Amino acid sequence: MKRLWHFAQAVLGIVFHHPVIGTSIIPRLPDGRIVLIRRRDNGLWGLPGGMVSWGEDIPTTIYRELTEETGLEVVKITRLVGVYSAPDRDPRIHSICVVAEVEAQGTMQINDPNEVTDVQAFYPTALPPGKLSHDHEQQLRDYLNGLVTLA
Repeated sequence: MKRLWHFAQAVLGIVFHHPVIGTSIIPRLPDGRIVLIRRRDNGLWGLPGGMVSWGEDIPTTIYRELTEETGLEVVKITRLVGVYSAPDRDPRIHSICVVAEVEAQGTMQINDPNEVTDVQAFYPTALPPGKLSHDHEQQLRDYLNGLVTLA
């Protein structure tokens, strides 16, 4: 299986020949809690987000992905947290991730059960312990420290 994955990565690298662009969203509810999703692919908690679709700009991706993964709506994009581009930041493919904070509202619900198994809100001091998916731990740490990161 591992050999098949390495082959798939090589093929994707040839097809794309460039990193793909995606987003991570830090949704803040009016009470200050941060919304995270539990990913189906690895079972870890992480930030909602996803790849920019053809013909779509990054703000549109943020609005779409937040609703698809959490059921929430973006009230306003409030802050650019950073751009993360390390080739190994996403174990699936080389991707560049634009991270933004948003004010969010609505009712949390899973709209895409193929990608998400749970949606919960956490106070910043009570984020789930342990490893978060991808590099989301670094993204949240930078966010909570007030940094704007180019990495």
